[in-house]
Amino acid sequence: MDTSKAELTVLDLKDTKGRILGVDFGDVRTGLAISDLSRFLASGIGYISPGGLEKTAVAVANAAREQGASAIVVGLPKNMDGSLGFRSDRCREFAARLQELLGDEIPVAMMDERLTTVSASRYLNETNTRGAKRKGVIDTLSAQILLQNALDRLKNLS
Repeated sequence: MDTSKAELTVLDLKDTKGRILGVDFGDVRTGLAISDLSRFLASGIGYISPGGLEKTAVAVANAAREQGASAIVVGLPKNMDGSLGFRSDRCREFAARLQELLGDEIPVAMMDERLTTVSASRYLNETNTRGAKRKGVIDTLSAQILLQNALDRLKNLS
């Protein structure tokens, strides 16, 4: 799969209109969040667990269409020094496959997701969310935080 093409960033979505789907890709669970039409607020909509990159890309493409998304933001995990590691390569491969599935219909952008899982974990600790419930919520919450960060970034461009 060719991930060498210039990938989009959140800044490339500034001229799009409508809902944005936020995606926290994981090998086991992938969290999803959707923005409102005004792109003011991100809301978690759950997670999917289809298994494998291909099945997950198909499921996310379907979710984007069902939610009426006009764009997608996929989290790009970076190390604290800004370098990219193995997880980044996997997420970039996922985003490239997702873009192939969607063609020109819905643009797929990548956004630095450093500390989104840390923020989600901190929130779940504060709300005393533990065990199996925590596993089901953390990916959705991470996607919601990622998407809210993207929305805030887009807002600051106007």
